Amino acid sequence: MSEMLSVMVEGLWRQGDKSLAVRLVSANGETLPDWQPGAHIDVHLPCGIVRQYSLTGQREEKRYLICVAREAQSRGGSRYIHETLRPGQTLLISSPRNLFPLQEAQHVLLLAAGIGITPLYAMALHLEASETPFTLHYYVKHPGSAAFLQALSRPFRYGTYVLHSSRDGQSPRTTLMEVLPPPDGGLHAYVCGPEGFMAQVRDAGVSLGWSETQIHSEAFQPVSSCSGSDNGDVFTVTLSSTGESWPVPADKTIAQVLLANGVAVPLSCEMGICGACLTPVIDGVVDHRDTVQSAAEKAAADQQVALCCSRSHSGELVIGL
Repeated sequence: MSEMLSVMVEGLWRQGDKSLAVRLVSANGETLPDWQPGAHIDVHLPCGIVRQYSLTGQREEKRYLICVAREAQSRGGSRYIHETLRPGQTLLISSPRNLFPLQEAQHVLLLAAGIGITPLYAMALHLEASETPFTLHYYVKHPGSAAFLQALSRPFRYGTYVLHSSRDGQSPRTTLMEVLPPPDGGLHAYVCGPEGFMAQVRDAGVSLGWSETQIHSEAFQPVSSCSGSDNGDVFTVTLSSTGESWPVPADKTIAQVLLANGVAVPLSCEMGICGACLTPVIDGVVDHRDTVQSAAEKAAADQQVALCCSRSHSGELVIGL
């Protein structure tokens, strides 16, 4: 389990017409764990909900910055932050985890849609500081909905920033093939936004000849199959350390079965989007339903299974617990 940190809400302010920036400071004044662009934290809200939010902005010793969009179909997290969270409140958060790290590249292409700008804004600042050439394309419904608009509009010395407004006819569907350059081994792309947007980027890149290893993405929304723990055949989960086995019925997740039998499982999002419960697979064929792992990771010889949502194509799944 991640170390729990006590933080206080130092301030909240609007970012565009639907997002709220939240500055968190160490509750005891001590230095917070360092992080790199692409990292996120689990935020334990007083209403009992745990949500994952990317760290953004400049790295600071005693402050973290997140930005939360008000979702029309909120499951409670964004609603609480927008309507109830106030300066001075204390919260528990996890230490930062980074499943979306920047890799060394000659040039970096950043593609964000909506609130997906949060990790990419931090990446842009880091790339500018490290004198790495980059291009940031930010897709929004209209300019008034853009977060960090003022900061991003300032000239970069090593980067280029382009805002695309769907209201003005600049949707991803109409512009992606224009903004994606030809494949280049020294170029890496980082994509964050709704699932459909990221799929569009990946499909467009592959059609141009990009390698899938050059396209990195992160989503904090589960794909439809990840919520489907109420279907599928019964299989057995076995612990490699003890040989203990239990059946996993169609209406239960692997994590739920393990917890019911006294096995500690590091859960956080319970939707396959954070990576907290990824566990090595010793034997069996995984029915991967998470969004945190890449296609290459899901097809690798040494695999991990997201216990909170994935299932098994084989009758038995042996895991490294």
